[in-house]
Amino acid sequence: MTEGHGSNAGHPRLAGRGNPGGGTRILVVEDDPSIRLGLEDTLTAKGYQVDAVGRGGEGADKAIGGRYDLVVLDVMLPDLDGFEVCRRIRASRGASRRVPVIMLSARGAELDRVRGLELGADDYVTKPFSLMELLARVASVLRRAHGEAAEPTGLQLGDLEIDLVGQVAQRAGKRIELPSRAFAILKVFARRPGEVVSRDVLLDEAWGYEDYPNTRTVDNHLVKLRRALEDEPDKPRWLVTVHGAGYKLDIPREAVRWSAGGSAR
Repeated sequence: MTEGHGSNAGHPRLAGRGNPGGGTRILVVEDDPSIRLGLEDTLTAKGYQVDAVGRGGEGADKAIGGRYDLVVLDVMLPDLDGFEVCRRIRASRGASRRVPVIMLSARGAELDRVRGLELGADDYVTKPFSLMELLARVASVLRRAHGEAAEPTGLQLGDLEIDLVGQVAQRAGKRIELPSRAFAILKVFARRPGEVVSRDVLLDEAWGYEDYPNTRTVDNHLVKLRRALEDEPDKPRWLVTVHGAGYKLDIPREAVRWSAGGSAR
């Protein structure tokens, strides 16, 4: 976990935020005691019910024998590595074989990431990571697993109307030309109105694994988006930088239109 995000000053337990966990059960399999404790404390503070173990064999047994909504699984474990644990989970019978898995690894090699995803992992997070980023990944994977498939279809930013489906942006009836990637980025933000979105989440959702650039690309696209959408790009009202964490689209949930039957998540 990155420096600063594990300190008391930024600890979610002390931040007095809401309780999104709602009884959701998460298993953490991580051999590093400090990381394991940090994850357990942070997830518990967010309202999740957390079990944490330090060995792969125990983690596989608990994941297969328990009733968890999510497994957060380190790759480098002292007995069974995370890849084998993931394989055993997916090869098991019953509901446990479908439990979502987020893999954690200090090994950022492309082949490791591909291997984890091919074994059935739902997401892959490279160490060091911020707690804020991991919480966003956890929430995103749980949303997908629970079938909450409603997608944002439009945005209202003051006098700016954005159709995310038709990829049309207009200000006071006058069209603003934006590339397709800009609409993809805006959709990522629209899924999380008013929430901080890390660069890695933007890369994953707006670019996808098959077309994976570096984080500087995200910054460049945000600069262009501000020039197109903001009245004062140097003092943005909507697309706000959160230093050390990422960006957020600073709008209320009511400013997002959702697909039929959907609502802000």
